Amino acid sequence: MRPPLVRPGVDPARRRLLGALLGVPLLATGGLSGCGVEAESPTPDGPVELSVFWYGGTRRAEATERALRLYSARNPQVTFRVTWQGQGGYYERLATQAGGGNVPDLFQIDDSMLGDYAQRGILLDLGGYVDDGRINLNTLPPGLVDYGKIDDRVYGVAAAQTHAAVVFNRDLLRRLGVAEPTTSMTWADYLSWAARVTRVSRGRVAGSMDPSGDHRALWLWLRGLGTRFYQGRQLGFGPAALLDWFEFWERARSQRATPAAALVDRADSGEPARQLVVSRHTAASFAWSHQFPELQRYSEDELALVGFPGPRAAQWDRASMYWAGFRGTRHPQVVADVVDFLTGSVEVGRLLGTERGLPASLTVRQAVVQTLDDPLAEQVAALGEALHQQVGPAPAPPPRGHGEVRALLTEAARSIRAGRSGARAATTQFMARAQAALAR
Repeated sequence: MRPPLVRPGVDPARRRLLGALLGVPLLATGGLSGCGVEAESPTPDGPVELSVFWYGGTRRAEATERALRLYSARNPQVTFRVTWQGQGGYYERLATQAGGGNVPDLFQIDDSMLGDYAQRGILLDLGGYVDDGRINLNTLPPGLVDYGKIDDRVYGVAAAQTHAAVVFNRDLLRRLGVAEPTTSMTWADYLSWAARVTRVSRGRVAGSMDPSGDHRALWLWLRGLGTRFYQGRQLGFGPAALLDWFEFWERARSQRATPAAALVDRADSGEPARQLVVSRHTAASFAWSHQFPELQRYSEDELALVGFPGPRAAQWDRASMYWAGFRGTRHPQVVADVVDFLTGSVEVGRLLGTERGLPASLTVRQAVVQTLDDPLAEQVAALGEALHQQVGPAPAPPPRGHGEVRALLTEAARSIRAGRSGARAATTQFMARAQAALAR
């Protein structure tokens, strides 16, 4: 636990706003069964302290704490008690807090858990604050707004936007004399490219990470086919589509386009330090675009990134993560005001940069991108700009049970790679177990 942040300065206009927020109680609503704005417990002129929790590295922590200090400089009656940690174990800790009714007032969450926490009645319904303008989402891409809604209610506001990307070793490809991959090449062309890398390197390096257990890769594959990953609380695809996916990567392994199963298993967690493009076991790995600078820090070679294989319309305006509030917070209106500040302020956007991804607000994004002087961040921004006008409609965020579905997909892919089961048997088992997980 970190101590409360120091608060210099004052902004009279925002002070008046917060004073009004603290003094006007509103009708309470509950979870997914209510609507409108949550009640604020009457608070005298005394101070308000909000607890804030997020995951990420030291750079994210420093930038976020600077942003919160700026808020308190303008609103001295509001202070923050901040806690942060690496992604590993974050949701286990959040689940423990939820079980004890001790969830932070404001916390970071991603799409893997948004639906789960909303359905369990843990998240603050922010829709009323959007409706009355206290949270301004007008400058966000519509798809990014939609991707924070569960049952048409806003439970998360995008902290930033990201895209699924292929990160490749540019120096290695130059040494091998192999052309770089390109955004939106077909999956078949990508497989041919990866197999060529393996051949030219004489097997010293495999062309690509095997993403057969990676839900985001499967999701984009399905969208490229015009199919959904989820349809409400059920899978949106049938066993034939999944079998095609698994068999595609079996062909990749037969062509030695991907590395040994043990290496792939080690990188399946998505942890940047374990990615095979960083450890030089592959020429390319799959990642989120906002992770690119961190991946580069782990590599001595020059890396670069392009969009995923498949049509650009398979991508969508995707939140890298959200800011969400606790339904049981004593200060919901202050939480809403802080969310608006973190996501809608140009000054905050410049403090946060692209640490969590491209700023969600297009107005903030334009201001931040114009001042970027980091070549790595510039590449992330360039990819986002290249995809911005061509993305498809946003799906609903994943439903409750998505975390288990992801784990089941990884388990099925590992079983196939290790030869413990065939693709058809693994597909049948996955479909049954995934549907059961979503039905609970």
